[in-house]
Amino acid sequence: MVIDRVETIILKRRIEKPVADSLHVYDVGGHLLTRIYTNDGIVGSAVTYFGRINSGMATVKMIIDRELAPILIGRNPHHVRALRKEMYVATEYYGTLGVANFAIAAIDNALWDIKGKAANVPVADLLGTRRPSIPAYAMVGWYYDGGMKEFIRQCTDAAEEGFQALKLKVGRDTLAEDVERIRAIRAELGDEFRIMVDANCIFDEAEALRRGRAYEELGVFWFEESIQPYQRDSHVRLAQQLDIAIAIGENYFTRHQFYDVIKAGCADIIQPDNRRAGGVTEWLDIGSICDVSGIRLASHGGGPGNVNVLCALESAIYIECGSLKEDEGFYATPLKMENGCLLIPEVPGMGTDLDEEYIRRYRVD
Repeated sequence: MVIDRVETIILKRRIEKPVADSLHVYDVGGHLLTRIYTNDGIVGSAVTYFGRINSGMATVKMIIDRELAPILIGRNPHHVRALRKEMYVATEYYGTLGVANFAIAAIDNALWDIKGKAANVPVADLLGTRRPSIPAYAMVGWYYDGGMKEFIRQCTDAAEEGFQALKLKVGRDTLAEDVERIRAIRAELGDEFRIMVDANCIFDEAEALRRGRAYEELGVFWFEESIQPYQRDSHVRLAQQLDIAIAIGENYFTRHQFYDVIKAGCADIIQPDNRRAGGVTEWLDIGSICDVSGIRLASHGGGPGNVNVLCALESAIYIECGSLKEDEGFYATPLKMENGCLLIPEVPGMGTDLDEEYIRRYRVD
């Protein structure tokens, strides 16, 4: 089996009801679909999401089309680590981080999809499945145009859908407002319902400590992205002074950065993002670092690819997810949830093939 060609397709959809966190407004949603075709007729797929940057899809597409695809043509798709090394060398002059790593991650995920399809098993089985499903939390606690009423509706709808944990955005306004939002959901869902909070890096160290102590008193499970990712020493001091679990990782690239922050004692829960972390291959290495360090792991972002990986990692405790109803008509094989957990898709590969009608409707040529 060898690779015949690589195809990239930009998909773009305006978000009907924009949502916000402490710093950003998400009003344009876009994906880059990467497909790798083999001479055996197997096609590997990867989907890269872009929440805000209109040019993001086109930038990564250009790197794949012009820099990475020529490396892949005629090569064995099973030789993932050899191909990754060549892609890193080809792009390292202008960045082993950033959008170059987005492109490598997309290729890596598509290659693993080929491997699973060739073996006729889910990728989780190739990685050594240790559980059939992974606990999921719903990232639905945004700031909405409809205010508190819409916020509560979104959270209670997620609970009715079957989620047993939710994440809420905090930090846009005062601590008093944060407390009000958390207490409102506690009143609706009860003290036993698990709640996490996410500040999207808006605080300085002193404010993160002040608010973290308040979240502790409210029984919040973890405090995510409290300060900027590059402020490593501040993360260490924060983790030492708070009992609430500190969660970071969505803004780190490759196993090397994760090794540094884990070794320094920056966090209790590590959250790789599939795009920035570097794809399935890099996830495996990051998972091993977490295992030997005794650190828990949860994903930033969801989707069937992340389900496959997390179900094979010893240290994994959660996958991030939006409402599954929002994914209707997106994946060719919809995800399923039982008892608050997402099941490994019952299809060979990663389960990341998109519905063809969705592609036709939203592709940008």
